[in-house]
Amino acid sequence: MSLRTHPKRHLWVWYLWLFLFYSSWLLLVTVFGGWSDAVAHWPMALAMTLGSYAAGSTPMGGGTVGFPILVLLFDQPAQLGRDFSFAVQSIGMTSAAIFILARRQPLAGAMLTGALMGSTIGIPLGIFFVAPLVSPLWIKVVFAVIWGSFGLLHLWRLREISAHEGMTDFDERWDLRMGVVIGFLSGATVVPVSGVGVDMVLYTVLVLVCRADLKIAIPTSVIIMAWGSVVGILTKSLFTGVQAGVYENWLAAAPIVALGAPLGVFVVNVIGRKPTLLVVAVLCVGQLLWTLYQESDSLGAGGVTYSLIAVGACLIGFERLRLWGAILVGDRRRES
Repeated sequence: MSLRTHPKRHLWVWYLWLFLFYSSWLLLVTVFGGWSDAVAHWPMALAMTLGSYAAGSTPMGGGTVGFPILVLLFDQPAQLGRDFSFAVQSIGMTSAAIFILARRQPLAGAMLTGALMGSTIGIPLGIFFVAPLVSPLWIKVVFAVIWGSFGLLHLWRLREISAHEGMTDFDERWDLRMGVVIGFLSGATVVPVSGVGVDMVLYTVLVLVCRADLKIAIPTSVIIMAWGSVVGILTKSLFTGVQAGVYENWLAAAPIVALGAPLGVFVVNVIGRKPTLLVVAVLCVGQLLWTLYQESDSLGAGGVTYSLIAVGACLIGFERLRLWGAILVGDRRRES
């Protein structure tokens, strides 16, 4: 397994990024009159204080917080929550990714490279052909099921996941091919519907199959979702258009997440990842239960049942990946 890690840091690159971003943002709110929109949407800026921290310190993008706040709390359209996830993560997670790269933190290099390649193709295809087929109701449900399942995984296996050290040494070509498959499939299905997901899938494979240390898996997942968000928002901006209200919420939240997500990267190295993952996992399960309760009339008994079955299927899938990882580790040990 190829790990990219270098001792020399280049934080000036991150400082340059911040200078360029805040200069551009100030131009938008002063010269182009965006200040009133930014002020009017201050609740989203406040909410993304937590969301940006989660984006930098966990494998769960800032959209994990932004989506349910917009859709469940503010009663906005699910499509707005999805597009806002793309937009805000393209700043927050990109800022965190640049910070990670500038600090030369260890990454699963080959698998990340493959995922970048696969998602570059998969996300636009999913936006064009998959997302239009999913109704607003099921956008909410898909989001809730994915992240609820992810939360349950961590409540169930957090002690084991947080105990991993290093990473299982497989063949780099295997890692690259696996990354391409992860990036393409999740990019073409989950990401266009919910605005997040490729980070979760890559992270899950890293910790369950490759037994990767969280210090490797989480930074790797941050970088792939940063790239996925940029690809997603560019594709929608150039070809399909974004939902009304995204820009105004983005103006309010962007200056918060540009610093909040990298702060999450830094702080989690001090306090540890386990407490943060535990809190976010509880939030993920809570938004699943709240979504099913709030949409119970629309879903009906059958829809709620199918959603819970989907959660169970995800958990079974996670366990299968974990068992596959155990087999691969055993085979690798026998070979060595």
